[in-house]
Amino acid sequence: MDIRHWVEDVTREVEDAGARLSEAMFDPVIRLGVTGLARAGKTVFITSLVANLLDRGRMAGLDAERAGRIEAAFLRPQPDDTVPRFAYEAHLGALTGPTPHWPDSTRAISELRLSFRLRPRGLFGAVQGARRLHLDIVDYPGEWLLDLALLDLSYAQWSAQVLDRMARRAEARAYLDQLEQVDPSAPHDDALAADLAGHFAAYLHAARDAGHMDSTPGRMLLPGDLEGSPVVSFAPLPDGAGGRGTLGYEMARRFAAYKRKVIRPFFRDHFARIDRQVVLVDALSALARGPEALADLETAMTGVLSAFRPGRSGRLARIAGRRRVDRILFAATKADHLHHTDHDRLSALMQALTRKARDRADFAGARTEALALASLRSTTEETRHQDGRDLGFVRGRLAGEGRVVAYHPGSLPDDPARLLQPGADWPDITPRSFDPAPLTLPPGDGPPHIRLDRAAQFLLADKL
Repeated sequence: MDIRHWVEDVTREVEDAGARLSEAMFDPVIRLGVTGLARAGKTVFITSLVANLLDRGRMAGLDAERAGRIEAAFLRPQPDDTVPRFAYEAHLGALTGPTPHWPDSTRAISELRLSFRLRPRGLFGAVQGARRLHLDIVDYPGEWLLDLALLDLSYAQWSAQVLDRMARRAEARAYLDQLEQVDPSAPHDDALAADLAGHFAAYLHAARDAGHMDSTPGRMLLPGDLEGSPVVSFAPLPDGAGGRGTLGYEMARRFAAYKRKVIRPFFRDHFARIDRQVVLVDALSALARGPEALADLETAMTGVLSAFRPGRSGRLARIAGRRRVDRILFAATKADHLHHTDHDRLSALMQALTRKARDRADFAGARTEALALASLRSTTEETRHQDGRDLGFVRGRLAGEGRVVAYHPGSLPDDPARLLQPGADWPDITPRSFDPAPLTLPPGDGPPHIRLDRAAQFLLADKL
């Protein structure tokens, strides 16, 4: 073991032990991680969740609110001075202003603290007084979570896996054509390496836009202040690493540096400290793209769940020295793009997508849940009688156009799990993009949603 990593792990253990002792003696803290895959709506989820926990008129499914245990909720300064604050007020203004629009998507990590004052329960509740609970919400790009799988791979293994996928995708043609002219055993050339990395990054962007869920390394999509640095300037080569001084050797060295200097610090400093996790998925877009996209999504869900497996095979356990995540919610977003008669089927599809990984993983007491929700309801519903049957329609403002349309988005089969089987009859699902509807929020009510209270109940009920 690298002595530096050992020292870092021991230091982290001491710091975490002190933090746990402080929380136990004073105010408990829940760190909730929120991430998502391919435009799933992380920013909208966090904004609406916070707004509905501050004004809980629409949170009937949250037991603590129904029982009157939440006396107050309020925003507090976040505890980590090195992480940007989640821009809650700006995002809420974008969604509820005179000209509502979707806020910008997540491009880096951010954090927000929401504190509760809770009415005590039990025999001595009257003399104990109110207690406090802090909810620290950590927002980070889903691409960074998928990077976790790279820790188990050598450069040669990663290259082989990536090139195998690229061979079946039209988006990879430009990179593969360039690769035919490259000799991995030739002396390293910085200009050639940068050109290869640029073409590979262009492929990752195109693959993500096409709906593929395996577009890693994530920092090549969202490099931030690392843009142009060697640690995000590598690409897969067919023969893996070569001898010292070759192009292949340099690519392998950069891949190793990416794992050591980018992935490991992120998961050690942020992800490993998370207690509970939300993974948001745009399952409707995958359905609309067909069987291959849905299979990609199932593979991505399996990879995400493997991050939380405890013990020797769990990557998170190796980084943090222990496993902390005890509840994981997988949510299909944009449920308001379907008629409510299909919401339970969309939840069933999410359960089927995570079933394989949940059966394989030993969570050692962790709980998982899968459901469909809409963080902000942007449509209304109606039923029309056509061709001798009743059809469910949704009505909303088309994104970027402003005009209101009503249409039948299609229906899911009664047993959505069958869609994961080869040769399944494919439903005609045609989701459209809608802008948020103009809102007038009554006092005490957060933004309208679907099942956001059920998500909060699963994630927070035992602590509230």
